[in-house]
Order: sequence, then structure tokens, then C-alpha cells
Amino acid sequence: MIPTPGQPKVHYGLGAVNYHTGETVVLIRRRKRRVEVAELLQALVDKHPTGTVYVAWDNASTHQDDEVEIVVRAAAGRLVLLYLPTYSPWLNPIEMLWRHFRREVTHCEIFETVKLLIEASYSFFERHNKNPKDVLSIIGAHLS
Repeated sequence: MIPTPGQPKVHYGLGAVNYHTGETVVLIRRRKRRVEVAELLQALVDKHPTGTVYVAWDNASTHQDDEVEIVVRAAAGRLVLLYLPTYSPWLNPIEMLWRHFRREVTHCEIFETVKLLIEASYSFFERHNKNPKDVLSIIGAHLS
């Protein structure tokens, strides 16, 4: 018998990027369910306590349920969800940033532990939040 390492320890990145400033909000979680999506939306509302927050995203099933609706209602009109057409990731700016993230952080890399991978992931976004103009360039936004 050949020993196997068992089930892989999967983690998911959930994130948003401000198309005007280049700031990102990223959560890394063990699951990517409605609860985690609602947590991301709440983090966006908390980060922007005034004004309206527009979120453009796809029609994934995790984007439509009670947990998400609770956050939207609690934001009292300050959180507007814009649904992109199905199968159109090129319309979502965060997808370009995820591609850059994979190239820079995970492509051809082996991490000794999941913890090191998560640290490298958060480090990437922290570094880019210090230079939001780089993010704007990556996502194709025009610098103001």
C-alpha cells in the first residue's frame, strides 16, 4: 500500500477591489459559502461607513440567499449589487487581480504549510493596498 497525504486542505479567497482607488478587501476562508460571501459584503460596508457601495459580481448561487439579503437590508440602501452576465469574468475587475495574484504568489510554488500559503496571500494584498495605483493598473482602471 502507498500512503497518501489525505484530503487536501482547501482554502478560498473572497475579495473585492475598489475600481476608483485600487483598495482591496480580501478574506481567506476554509469555505466559500453564502455565510462567507455575506461576511465579505459586511466587511465592505464596514470599510466604507458612508456613501453607497456598489458590488459587481456574477450570478453564483452563493451570491443569492438569506445571508446575503440580511447584509443588503441592514445596509439600508447603501449596498447595491450589480449582477454581471453569466460566464463573463473579464467584466469583473477582481478577476484580473486574482490572475496576477496566482502568477505572483502561487504559480510554481510549493508551500510547506497551508499557514505559509495564507500568510503569503495576505502579504500580497497588504503590499498592493500600500500601492493602490499598481492595482488600478492591473485591473485596467484609469488613474484619476
